[in-house]
Amino acid sequence: MAKVTDQLEFNFSTPSEQLPELWTVDDIYSAASQAVLDKLSEDRRIDYKSARISPRTMAESIVMFANNQPDGGVIVLGREADGTVSGCSSLSTSQLNDIEQADRVFCPDARCDFKRIPAVNVKGENDFLELIRVQYRTDRLVETTSGDAFIRSGDSKKRLTEEEKREIRINKGEIDFELEACNLKYPDEFDTELITHFCSSYKQHRNLEQDHTTEDILILNHLGKTKNGQFEPNLACALLFSTDPTKIIPGARVRFLRFEGIEEGTGSSFNVVKDLHLEGSVPQQIIRTAEAIKFQIRDFTRLGDDGKFYTFPEYPDAAWYEVVVNACVHRSYNLKNMDIFVKMFDDRIVVESPGGFPPLVTPENIYDMHNPRNPHLMRAMYYLDFVKCAHEGTRRIRDTMMASNLPAPEFSQKEIGNTQVHVTLRNDVEHRKTFVDANAARIVGESVFDSLDENERIIINYLAERVRINVTDAQRITGKGWQYAKGLLDGLVDKKILEYRRPTPDVERDPKAHYVLRRPNGDP
Repeated sequence: MAKVTDQLEFNFSTPSEQLPELWTVDDIYSAASQAVLDKLSEDRRIDYKSARISPRTMAESIVMFANNQPDGGVIVLGREADGTVSGCSSLSTSQLNDIEQADRVFCPDARCDFKRIPAVNVKGENDFLELIRVQYRTDRLVETTSGDAFIRSGDSKKRLTEEEKREIRINKGEIDFELEACNLKYPDEFDTELITHFCSSYKQHRNLEQDHTTEDILILNHLGKTKNGQFEPNLACALLFSTDPTKIIPGARVRFLRFEGIEEGTGSSFNVVKDLHLEGSVPQQIIRTAEAIKFQIRDFTRLGDDGKFYTFPEYPDAAWYEVVVNACVHRSYNLKNMDIFVKMFDDRIVVESPGGFPPLVTPENIYDMHNPRNPHLMRAMYYLDFVKCAHEGTRRIRDTMMASNLPAPEFSQKEIGNTQVHVTLRNDVEHRKTFVDANAARIVGESVFDSLDENERIIINYLAERVRINVTDAQRITGKGWQYAKGLLDGLVDKKILEYRRPTPDVERDPKAHYVLRRPNGDP
């Protein structure tokens, strides 16, 4: 029989020393030694400080890691930024005590653990390092006693502005931004038909008696309150039901941009072919954005191994629709002047949403972690049948993309002025060269389509979307020379698939000359 002491022995293996970049903050703290630290440079997880640092300055680094999502960090005292070990043995007992009390004295909301590890300093003497493990606070912004707050940005400390501090407090639930007054006139500036629909759905879902007033239902859903006998809507109510929420949040809208090609040009190379501002209440923004994307999504048809034609959308509807819903429901509305951007390229759709990931949510755990930034807005959207409130939206995006043999969605956080969450959906643009646009297939005819080679299909795809093509366009999209591209287009004219148009017949190389698809009846 095994001894009780044997049963209580656990073998926790040390993370791979060959990949210190993958270590978590807890890995670093628990396995820390001078040899381990020699493998680690300063980054988001670890900060090296001289033993000469003052407790007040040390508190700023503690605050920085206490606000460092998602895991906090480790401060190593006695190791310089360049890796030199200066050690802590030169400090008096009183100085060490001051360091170990820096959190309680100068940033009492921080949560820290301390330990010492042996080290050999730069002089070759036995010495030690002081390690401070700072835990990330999920429930509040941590500041110094003087009111300063910091976050970790790469390997640097960044002081937060008052606006940035407010954003973090909202994300962590210290401030309920949704419940703030909106100063819109109720019901004059609200969509009463949409409110009626919401209340009816809520009563049905909750099996409520019909004697509840509209205002009762809104109050039950934290969408306003009664003051002096009058209903006062809040910001969540305005976002959901006002006829123009941009009156109070100018960025409460979606900007849809369709680019030609796979890059976003600037200046004289700005390559936008469609630019829409989609406004209205959040439900209306979603509906209008869905209509804009749906119009741009192409269907592609190919001949299957069984001799039948099959049609596939460029992206599955459920995937891009869920990304749009998530952006509208979970964005930061505290960043009042920032729009949601939906950018559509030949090879991908990118949705840029104001605000970073909510606390504890990362690209790595996004399929399992549920922490809505705007919970009142999200719950109301459930009764409007836009969300399920079951944190399965991101999984649906992933699963529908993969079911269509497309790459999984890419989630990332970008620092572009303010923090943004980007979601990228990629299509199968390379493999799609063997497909033809469904509309073009009907125009060309299925039997003719079956006889086309790859470059001819590329030409047909291009025409299906852009209507006309010239030799330079054909050269660019096929990657071939000018003479080949010209022969390719003329060959399709000979096959009576294309029609050649030259506005000025007397000019041999007319810059306005182009080709278009010929209709089955012979009309171009």
